[in-house]
Amino acid sequence: MEVYLGIDVGSVTTKFAVLDEEDQLLHALYLRTQGKPIAMVQQGLRQIATKLPGDAHIRGVGTTGSARHLAGVIVSADVIKNEITSHAVAALHYIPEVRTVIDIGGQDSKIIMIRDGMFTDFGMNTVCAAGTGSFLDQQASRLNIRIEEFGNRALQSKKPVRIAGRCTVFAESDMLHKQQMGHRVEDIIYGLCQALVRNYLNSVGLGKEILPPIVFQGGVAFNRGMVRALEEALESKVIVPPHHEVMGAIGAALLAHEEMAIRGNGTRFKGFAVADANFGTSFFECKACPHICQIAQISLNGRLLARWGGRCDMWERAASG
Repeated sequence: MEVYLGIDVGSVTTKFAVLDEEDQLLHALYLRTQGKPIAMVQQGLRQIATKLPGDAHIRGVGTTGSARHLAGVIVSADVIKNEITSHAVAALHYIPEVRTVIDIGGQDSKIIMIRDGMFTDFGMNTVCAAGTGSFLDQQASRLNIRIEEFGNRALQSKKPVRIAGRCTVFAESDMLHKQQMGHRVEDIIYGLCQALVRNYLNSVGLGKEILPPIVFQGGVAFNRGMVRALEEALESKVIVPPHHEVMGAIGAALLAHEEMAIRGNGTRFKGFAVADANFGTSFFECKACPHICQIAQISLNGRLLARWGGRCDMWERAASG
């Protein structure tokens, strides 16, 4: 059995997806990154290795996410793609007629516009936490509610209160004020969902033509309150696809499958033994020009493998040479 592995390494979560030759999902894995991307990639590889059938052979590997280059070096990926491409490819795989992809993750959010199966535009927010999963986690904890219950509690709201959601500090202050006024927790929770949706549409979605079918993916799509708030704001049905929380990894696996079909030769993947390798990372500032880029580098047993992070490819070329 030939299979394709996709790995999506973000700041909050690390996801894995294994697809078969028909691009059906065989196995998925969802881990917390915990600020240790190398350790989580290796842990995920160990777990994936135990789940695969004995006759499974990794035919291709793709990586994506904010740490895609790091993950790509660790596993010797066949293809390394940005999050926009990977999420769009996965959305098209499950909903071919999709025209708008809304993706809200742990610490960033993005919108992708698709017309006639082609990517035409996108927007991304990696700066403000208001409107992301990490902010919802924090507020659920402050309200002493498990994040898994957050969406169901939001759906119980009858009179949601308006929360100032443009900034996390203001939102927290406003929520506390509404609690002190005696508003029901359910109304505050759903008011927060509405505020996060307003913030998303006024920042990431600003100036974008949001047309149905609309697909909502990412970990925050688990929150049914956010789905309802999006549908109300957009006055349109919002589709939450299967496996929405690992769509980036699925997209990376699909792209790996496509790459190997074109290339026709063997995968670069060195095998699951890399899960026990001793990788190290370090950083330095390049002073070759006024940009002062921070360059990341990764090594194995003291041997430099790769460098990246600059505005030009000077250090990438130096490492490959």
